[in-house]
Amino acid sequence: MSDTSAASRWFTEGLVLHRQGMGTGAEHFYLTALSADPGHAPTLMQLGALRLQQGRFNEAVRLTREALLRIPADAEGHSNLATAFYMLGQHAEAVAAYEEALLIDPNRAEAYYGLGLASHALRRYEEAAACQERALTIDPDYAEASCALGTALTALTDYRRAVAAFNQALEIDPDYAEALCGLAEAMHAQKRSLEAIDLYRRSLELRPDHPETLNVLAVTLQAVDRHDEAIALFRHALSIKPDFGDALLHLGIALEESGQIDAAAGAFEKALTIDPDNLHYCFAAANIKPVRDNDTVVRSLASIKKRSDILTEDEAILFHFSYAKVLSDLTQQKEAFAHLVSGNTLKRRSLSYDEIGTLRAIDQMQALFTPRFMARFRGAGHQSDLPVFIVGMPRSGSTLVEQMLASHRNVFGGGERSDFTAAMQEAGLDISHRDFFSACSDLDNQQLKHVGENYIRRLVTDTQTIEHTHYLRVTDKMLANYCFIGLIHLALPNARIIHIRRDPIDTALSCFSKLFAADVPYTYDLGEFGRYYRSYVEMMNHWRVLLSPDTIIDVDYEQIVFDFESNARRIVSHCGLVWDEACLNFHTTRRLVKTASATQVRRPIYQSSIARWRVDQDLLQPLYDALQGAP
Repeated sequence: MSDTSAASRWFTEGLVLHRQGMGTGAEHFYLTALSADPGHAPTLMQLGALRLQQGRFNEAVRLTREALLRIPADAEGHSNLATAFYMLGQHAEAVAAYEEALLIDPNRAEAYYGLGLASHALRRYEEAAACQERALTIDPDYAEASCALGTALTALTDYRRAVAAFNQALEIDPDYAEALCGLAEAMHAQKRSLEAIDLYRRSLELRPDHPETLNVLAVTLQAVDRHDEAIALFRHALSIKPDFGDALLHLGIALEESGQIDAAAGAFEKALTIDPDNLHYCFAAANIKPVRDNDTVVRSLASIKKRSDILTEDEAILFHFSYAKVLSDLTQQKEAFAHLVSGNTLKRRSLSYDEIGTLRAIDQMQALFTPRFMARFRGAGHQSDLPVFIVGMPRSGSTLVEQMLASHRNVFGGGERSDFTAAMQEAGLDISHRDFFSACSDLDNQQLKHVGENYIRRLVTDTQTIEHTHYLRVTDKMLANYCFIGLIHLALPNARIIHIRRDPIDTALSCFSKLFAADVPYTYDLGEFGRYYRSYVEMMNHWRVLLSPDTIIDVDYEQIVFDFESNARRIVSHCGLVWDEACLNFHTTRRLVKTASATQVRRPIYQSSIARWRVDQDLLQPLYDALQGAP
């Protein structure tokens, strides 16, 4: 027989202790109440709330559900149930329970906040942002909701509003570490990395040795090429949390970019042992070195293949590119290419690429830069001979050439730099704007000089920051600058330009095998690649006719591989430098390399990339058709 009155007395005793924060005593009275009346709804509800506070989420779900069968109109109960679901990672169930709570009580700010978190976990970022805005309408001083709003807006790449939301959270609570980190992330996304670094450090003052903050601070330092500091912080985070897979991943990337290839491979391998199903770890481990049959990554990918039909699109892209690399290393080339086709198809589908507009812009550039146009501005630019522009197509050997030059005692290897487009934009020539060509048509001498001066200022600032002042040349390996060679020559008439070219089929297949971090959408479809390649060749032919023969030097990848020294001497001479024997030992040069060729340039010269394995002609026919007529 149930004794409801006794259960109510024990429940009241427990509730008093619960509200005083005395959970153990409250639990005793709640259990005693339920022994008197197992169906006592208030006790079931409060014990469920206590289990939620204790982190015993499965019990919280069971008890709260049982209570709601008896008192279904309890908004707080539905909200507690939703929170327990959320903590268990059952986000769809959490959304349903929060919505039920809000049907009963539409003014529960906490329920909107929780619903926003669950929606965010389901990648429904617009819904998440709307929920947090509703929570803030009800409670404008809800710092957590402001922070969560900033996080949702960051996911939507609305960084301006995200910054405002995080700042609002910090106005409410200046010591809100999560908001400081969120604001730092939004700043970093806006390329305000130095401000982001300061914010992460402020957060660490509030939470010293917090491994997640150490990790994101290290990632930001890595992005501004402060790799030694980043590596130390990654290792610090791992000393606190040894199974921190993402810290191992980013540590490995930093080590790889710094040339510590074996140590990088070890970090990726350790990350995989912690989480063998993580495709980011698989991708890194597959691409750091040649793979052997017994490597962990082979077993991981074989296991993932069995459930590949349930992968998200992003996961499937990583899987296909990773598995293609593994199969290629194991000489299973046909199977590897099949995975490349699948990976490239998925990746291309995820991108927005205006092929017609892109090729038209290349044609417009040729039409604009005529002999008459060039003569009109001759002599107007900045006279510095500091820059060396390396241009061409991806995967054509540009990183090898830059590594060789950077081995010279008087050359700083600048890598892929956005400085020239930034200098153009500052002068009113925004390449993303539809009026770019009209603006170029209206160029004046002052604008050109400003472009050149701004670009040189950026180079000098960077090289001096790295504590070197003996450089005579700085390389800029932003390959797409080939489109702007005419403008580069007018703004910087003494700049050296090195054009790297490679067999188009080898270039296409090499690009097709890579999942690029950079924005190169034409590489994921062989037909689109071929058409882009033709336009690129036509553009380079245009510059070659338009400019004097000593402005651009053409370097063929095949020639530099078969006769490295004579070609290296020719390149160094073109840069106006005396020969340095260190250029022959480029693979021993310690410097940051942040491209897809970071591993390859740590090896002596090799010829295995020439006339690489070709798939059946019918599979390459779209490429052959698109290239037809290209020189």
